[in-house]
Amino acid sequence: MPQASVIVVGNEKGGAGKSTIAIHTATALLHADAKVAVLDLDLRQQSTSHFFAHRRAWLDANGATAPMPIEHPLSANDTALAKATDEEALARFEEAFAHASEEADFVLIDTPGSDTAISRAAHGLADLIVTPMNDSFVDFDMLGIVDPVTLELTRHSLYSETVWNSRKARAIKDRKQIDWVVLRNRLAPTEARNRKRLDERVETLSRKVGFRIGPGLRDRVIYRELFPFGLTVADLSPTIRPVAMSLQHVAARQELRALMTALGLSGFSDGEQIAAE
Repeated sequence: MPQASVIVVGNEKGGAGKSTIAIHTATALLHADAKVAVLDLDLRQQSTSHFFAHRRAWLDANGATAPMPIEHPLSANDTALAKATDEEALARFEEAFAHASEEADFVLIDTPGSDTAISRAAHGLADLIVTPMNDSFVDFDMLGIVDPVTLELTRHSLYSETVWNSRKARAIKDRKQIDWVVLRNRLAPTEARNRKRLDERVETLSRKVGFRIGPGLRDRVIYRELFPFGLTVADLSPTIRPVAMSLQHVAARQELRALMTALGLSGFSDGEQIAAE
């Protein structure tokens, strides 16, 4: 039997848009007719789990249909599990991952914005690691350290080291290379000197530690508007329109396609063209 492809969305900083990338990647794959299992390892926040719970409730209430992922909670009470020992959390994760990988074409894992035992374990199982970062040196700091005077890159950071160790261990164990993509997420709409400086440092670090650079998702209202319904722009159709349509929705769908292309994944197709209202 072919093994599921494992996608880990991770970094060790909150607010970078990990859950936003995770839910959009999952729904785009679902609309490409893939079987997708979702594991939410952020046991306290659980944004991805809440999103798919909202999705199920909204679809049921409105008599609508849209593809759903295979969900595998690590326990009946993930908040309590967050306070458990590393050994117990790892055991629950390994059990949930084993079931998910048997049932799905893709296992998508959303990780917390901190270093945890189960997050490190997930990174070691990845075929693809997706790391979103905001358009800021604040976010770049979790990848690389720059000189405060010259802004030249001096060394990689702890998260880069975590990924490096995961890739090295995977290569030794399975003779397999983990692909790593850093997404420039929530880009500011205008060019600036800070953007140019940041671009140069990201490109330099990518050559040193071996990640690819891809486009993320801009900070659009539509992404926030659809979250409470458990929907993304991939779901919008003549029968699923919880908000008024505009040309921004078309641009957002194109943005999602560009993201999926950068990740090397099959994305959703339009099916019926959505006309701007």
